[in-house]
Parts: sequence; structure tokens; C-alpha cells
Amino acid sequence: MEDQQQQIESFVQDWPASSSAGKESFVALWQQVRTLSGATLEFHARPGVSYSLRGMCRDRASRPLFVMVDVIDDNPRWLSVCFYGEDVNDPEQRGDLVPGGLLGEDGLCFDIDESDPSVLDYVRQRIDEAYGAASSA
Repeated sequence: MEDQQQQIESFVQDWPASSSAGKESFVALWQQVRTLSGATLEFHARPGVSYSLRGMCRDRASRPLFVMVDVIDDNPRWLSVCFYGEDVNDPEQRGDLVPGGLLGEDGLCFDIDESDPSVLDYVRQRIDEAYGAASSA
């Protein structure tokens, strides 16, 4: 767990200055998931492609993942935040349905490519919703 934490911290420290809006959003989402009781984090780096922060709820053995925050390694970097489609609602229809796109199951993904507090707040609400679904399953 400590190694994962160090990897994430190093990743944030090395974030390119040209993508500061994405960095702020990533840090906000990372901090949110870190504070959820019983949630754990995994970090998967694929330099040049993506960096994936995965929020896990280990009590849900069949499907422990509840959120995946992918940092797309573009210039500038942007985020794709994905959930299992059945775990969240999208009342404002801001997300994109991705059939089979989240570990082989239907996903609902939200892109964050600029500093927009309303988008970040909307995605943060979905994280709480997904965590609630995962922790009660």
C-alpha cells in the first residue's frame, strides 16, 4: 500500500506544467477516494499511454473496482473517469456509455479536459454514488 502511495505521489510531482488543470482534478479525485472508509487504491502506470488510479472496495469480491481514473498521456493530459454503468446515475447525461469498456463490463465514463468546477463536482458525486453501491453490495 505504501509503495502505491509513493508511486502516485511521484507521478503527481512529475506532472507536466502544460497540463495543470488535469493535475488539479486528478489530485482532488485521488484525495476523495483516499478518504473513503474501507476503500483501497491501486495505481497502474503505462507511460506514453495512460496512468490508472483504481478505487477498490475489497468487500465486493466479485467486482471490487468502483471507480477508475485514467490519466490519458496526451498533451495536455486529460482524465477519463469510469464507473460500472449500473453503479451510478447520470441525470445530466454528461457521461459516455462504453459497452464492455470497463474490465469487460458496460461502463459510464466522464472526461475532464479542462478546469471546470461543475464537471469535477459532478464526477465527485458519481464517485460517492459508486462507492455507496460497492460498499453495500
